[in-house]
Amino acid sequence: MDYKLPFAEYNDALKKNKLLGLKCKDCGFITVPSKMVCRKCSSTNLEIVQLKGTGKIQTFTTIFVAAEARECECPYTIVMVELDEGPWIMGNLFVDPNRATMDNLIGKRVDFGVKVFPGDRYSAGNIARPQFSLAE
Repeated sequence: MDYKLPFAEYNDALKKNKLLGLKCKDCGFITVPSKMVCRKCSSTNLEIVQLKGTGKIQTFTTIFVAAEARECECPYTIVMVELDEGPWIMGNLFVDPNRATMDNLIGKRVDFGVKVFPGDRYSAGNIARPQFSLAE
C-alpha cells in the first residue's frame, strides 16, 4: 500500500503556501497531515484536497527551551487549531509569546501561513511547517 500524499509532496505544497489533506471518499472525514488510511473508518479510498487553513485555536503552549537549531527563536508559541473543515493541526502562532494567555488565544480565529525551518543534523534539510496568525 502506498501513501496517497507522501510527506515530501505535503512539505512541497506547504512551501507553496498550500495546506493539503486527505478526504475519505467513503465517510467524508478529512485527515491532515496525511495517513495511509482514513482515521475514522480505516478506508484507503482517499483523495487529496486543499484546505482553506482557517480555524480556531483549541489549545496552545509556549516553548521556552528550544530544540536544536531553534534556540534563537525562544520563546515561541505552538497552537492546536481546529480547521473549519474539521481536522486539528499543530503549528506555530505568530504572536508575542509573553502575551499568550488563555483569555486572548483560546477560541480565537486564525489564518494559515507557512514558515520554512532550516534543517539540523537530524533532518534531511529544510522543512515547512504551518504558521498561523490571529485573524483580523
